[in-house]
Order: sequence, then C-alpha cells, then structure tokens
Amino acid sequence: MNRYRPNWNSLRDHKVPEWYDFSKLGIFIHWGLYSVPAFAPPTGELGAIPDHEWFVSNPYAEWYYNSVNVGRGPTYEHHVKTYGADFKYERFADMWKAENWDPDRWAELFEEAGAKYVVAVSKHHDGFCLYPSRYTDYSSVDRGPCRNIIGELAEAVRKRGIRFGLYYSSIIDWRFMDEPAFSDEDVHNSNCPTHEYADYAFKQWMELIDDYRPDVLWNDIGWPYAGEHMLPHLLAHYYNTCPDGVANDRFNGLWHDYWCKEYQQGSMNREEKWEMTRGLGLSFGYNAQEGPEHTLSAQALTGLLSSTVANNGNLLINVGPMADGTIPEIQEKSLRGMGKWLKANGEAIYGTCPDTRESIIEGNVSAHFTRKGERRYIILEGVDAREQFVPGVTGQYSPLVPQAGARVRAAADGIFVSAEHAEGFPVVLVG
Repeated sequence: MNRYRPNWNSLRDHKVPEWYDFSKLGIFIHWGLYSVPAFAPPTGELGAIPDHEWFVSNPYAEWYYNSVNVGRGPTYEHHVKTYGADFKYERFADMWKAENWDPDRWAELFEEAGAKYVVAVSKHHDGFCLYPSRYTDYSSVDRGPCRNIIGELAEAVRKRGIRFGLYYSSIIDWRFMDEPAFSDEDVHNSNCPTHEYADYAFKQWMELIDDYRPDVLWNDIGWPYAGEHMLPHLLAHYYNTCPDGVANDRFNGLWHDYWCKEYQQGSMNREEKWEMTRGLGLSFGYNAQEGPEHTLSAQALTGLLSSTVANNGNLLINVGPMADGTIPEIQEKSLRGMGKWLKANGEAIYGTCPDTRESIIEGNVSAHFTRKGERRYIILEGVDAREQFVPGVTGQYSPLVPQAGARVRAAADGIFVSAEHAEGFPVVLVG
C-alpha cells in the first residue's frame, strides 16, 4: 500500500531523510549543448547584479540560448561574430560529441572529493534531454553523443556508493516558448504557460522517477502554473517510488523538503534544512572565459563547506565539464584538494549537527561550530597553525594563533587539535 496520497495533507508527513541531512556534500553537474559555445561574460555572482542587467549580460553559460535571443549584449555579440546571426542554437546538438567522456572517471573524482550524492542535469532550459525520453527525440541518445548520459552516469556513481539525483527544468523550456526573458518576472510568468507544456513536464518527470529512481528531485525555478493541480500526484508518486527521496523548494512556494540558496540569492536557515549551491566559478555550465580569479580554490571551497554545514546546510557544488567530457583541471584540483582535507577532518563535517553557537567572524578569521553527540568541533578559517603544531600530532590549542580575535580565542579555550593542517586550509579543533 502506498504511504503517500496525492494531496497536501498526506505529503506533509514527509520528512527530510537522515542520509541527506548527514551527507553534507553533493556534486552538481551542468553539461549540455551550451558546453559547446562555452561562453558568458564573467560579470559577477547571482544576487549581486541588478535584474535589468542580468538577462543581457549574465555569467551563466547554460543560459546561452536566452542570452543570444535577447538580441544584444556580450553573448549575442560573441555568437554573431563566432557563428553568425543565422546560426540556430539547435545546431550545437550535432557539434556536441562528448568524445572523451568517461563516467567512471567522473565518479572516481566525485568520490575522491568526498561527495555523498550527485545531482545531474537531465534537461536544462534549452529542452535538450540527456536521456532517452519517450516524449521527444531531442536528446543525447538521438543527437550529438548518441549516449544515455543519465543512465551511464547513474550506474557509475551508484557503483561507488554515492547517491544519485536529477535536476529538471520544469517551468522553462525554450523550445515551447522561445520569447527572450528580460527580467525575473518574465522567467516566472511568461514561460511555457500552456497546458500542453505542463503535461509534457509532468510526464517527463514521471519517466525520470520510474526509470532512474532519483535520490534527489531537484526542480528548477518553478512548476508550470497550468499544471499546479498535478504536483501532489507527482510528489506522492516520487516518495512512494523512492522512499528515501528528497525534493528541493522550487515549486512556486507550494512545497519543499529543504530550502535552496544560489550564490547570493536566498539565505541560510538554521531552523530548517537548506542547501547552498553554486558553481566552482561564476557559471554552472562550462565557461571558457573564466580563469583562476573566478574559481574557488580548494581552500576557499573547504571554507564554504565548513560554514555551510555549521549553519545547518548542505553544499551542492557544481562542476561544468567541457564539451568533450573533460572536467577542467582547475575544477578538478579544487575538488581533490577539498577531498584530501575531508579525509583528515571529515569527522567534523559528516553526520554532524550545528552547534548552538553561531559562526564568529573577526577580521580575516572565522570560527564555525559543529557537534556530534557530546563531541564539539571548531573549524577555523584564516589562521596559520604551522608554527604552533606539528601536522598529525594531537595537542592542546593554547595559546591560539595571534590572528584570532578575543571571541574566537575564548570559544577555543580547552579545545584540542585532532587532525592534520595544511597551509591555507581550515584548522579543526575538537573538544
């Protein structure tokens, strides 16, 4: 007998599964036709650029279709110069070959990074599916790579004991409505308003659930308004099919298991589960215009993970592979560096709860607090412990390094060093 019925009263019994709460770290993957042009101006983070500028000059390479369609701005100018004004976006489908893609190589990297779950884009706003859909032949099986990318990746990831989730763009599909979006209002209210599209999105989500049993249902932006009455049916089917499944919050305010924060848009919530998502750079899709100055280093990535976990969040960090299937070396370096730190210090991250104390920031030094049972952890960013301790040796952390302010020194009183230190990485103290 199904536990959940297709109504909101029944669905409210669903809780965030323990595996998701304790996993702390996931990998997001944006890979698609937009990886061929791989262009966007690296203008800044989401939430820091005014709405009227964002849609003409945004740093998201996966928004290439819309950025060209607006008819002005850096991406439009690049497209006209490189491919010509009459070059249609769909032609990238036959240019995307994924000739060097090895899903096992990706899975090995994600495991080495310390990720406990992976969320892959099955269909982005451009409508191109990375799996064989019964409702369209505009897919990676019929065009371009001629491979079931979702199926192959799911198998490779799950072989390593990593959970596998799916992203799907529900409220936007530019093949159904290709009027350019110039504002956030256009995105939410002018895209794909028909019942025909709402039915299409519902059916594709249902086939993804039935065929791949995703551990995470990651819906983007919103749910088609014409199909809101079908949402309880979808969610009930999902939770009944995937008992350990978890869904995000992008359903027009109608539903959430956890809240999302994307770059500077949104906020953390210590009272409810939330997820921080962003690219290693300023874009989710691969952007050849980005360099080291736009990319999180291993140290910065580890600090972001620590601050997120200490405030009741998970970090879903995105990789943007190149069109041939290669993950850029600069992204791989950051992931492996974080993974090395987690091998030594993971007990302060995985399976922890936020401490009652909130993070302290004093100048360039930050202190984040987690706990596991009676054990407390302090994760310090911006301090240099090399002169105070020999790596790998346990000892009392007193006096604290000079860089730390008075509140940080007081919080660390009586705490002990428990793990290895590396230059620039957070220092973990245990009490």
